[in-house]
Amino acid sequence: MNHFTTDLVQALVTKQDVTPVFRDHLEKAMNHLLQTELMAFLDYEKYDRAGVNSGNSRNGAYSRTIHTEYGDLCLSIPRDRNGEFKQQTVAPYKRSNDTLESFVIHMFQKGVTMTEISDLLEKMYGYHYTPQTVSNMTRGMVEHVDAFAKRTLAPRYVCVYVDATYIAVKRDTVSKEAVYIAVGIREDGSKEVLTYTVAPTESAYIWNELLQDVKARGAEEILLFISDGLTGVESAIKQVFPQAKYQVCLVHVARNIAHKVRVSDRASICEDFKTVYRAEDEAAGRAALETFCDKWKSSYPKVVKSLRDNPNLFTFYSFPKPIWRSIYSSNLIESLNKQIKKYTKRKEQFPHEEALEKFLVSQFESYNQRFATRCHIGFDQARAELQAMFTTTD
Repeated sequence: MNHFTTDLVQALVTKQDVTPVFRDHLEKAMNHLLQTELMAFLDYEKYDRAGVNSGNSRNGAYSRTIHTEYGDLCLSIPRDRNGEFKQQTVAPYKRSNDTLESFVIHMFQKGVTMTEISDLLEKMYGYHYTPQTVSNMTRGMVEHVDAFAKRTLAPRYVCVYVDATYIAVKRDTVSKEAVYIAVGIREDGSKEVLTYTVAPTESAYIWNELLQDVKARGAEEILLFISDGLTGVESAIKQVFPQAKYQVCLVHVARNIAHKVRVSDRASICEDFKTVYRAEDEAAGRAALETFCDKWKSSYPKVVKSLRDNPNLFTFYSFPKPIWRSIYSSNLIESLNKQIKKYTKRKEQFPHEEALEKFLVSQFESYNQRFATRCHIGFDQARAELQAMFTTTD
């Protein structure tokens, strides 16, 4: 350590770059540690004759290069005659330090392409990393993907939001594929991405499969599902969680209404529809719907009929009032989808499904960590009432 201090001071005094000093001493320290590990394993020092009859001995070394922020370290990894020594200083097959890998994964999460990351690393460290090498640095994410898909879920969720978004991925050709996502809010108001799946098209079969996965991993009871009226999702919910209620996203209903009326009527009809889901209670909401229908039935009979025939407009009114604004729309999961889309804009496509899944799980894990201890708006005020609802359904 004294030599390190002397060399560092000398470099500072002569105004030289201190990076080589760090690199050289780090390299020496790691090589010394590797030799110390082997000595402790064999239980005798180098050249000690006592080791001749120990049944094992040193057997040379092989070279390994580790890329760090201080430059390349040339390490000499010692071996034993019996092949039993497993050093712990450098992880097997490791070619770069955790700082570099963490940086690469962080850039990957932000949607930066492998080629762009490769160019950036070359400018930062003066060492060329091919896009494939950079991709290999994210290989650890494969384990995260598997662990994310197999983790145990909470037994109860107040509500689960389901939605699908489309992202370009290459198989034989490039095409946008559906990413099915489910986000749940637990009894304590915290939220998490429960599961996801990728499929070429959106269908009731895939939704059923996704919900079966949620149930198989421990989710026993879900009070409410919210979606924007996705094809086949309601029937899948009834099959897998028959006791759960279903709420269609009223913001999407309003958007659909706006698309079916004249531009000159849009502001007025949408403002009138708000009175349906911003009433004091369900009775007032239903009365507001009748007023809405009476006003617009002559101009837009099909719009009025679609609303009267929709059985899922008023489900949210049967839940505690503090959470109404959170559950009468699917805005919560749509904001997550927008974030994902924001980071995929830099990528024209994902080269394969594995790359897409690594990216998605990195986003989902970040989301889950961020909201694991936060109570969603209104759920803290409604906790006792929600608990009673679970008890009632036991």
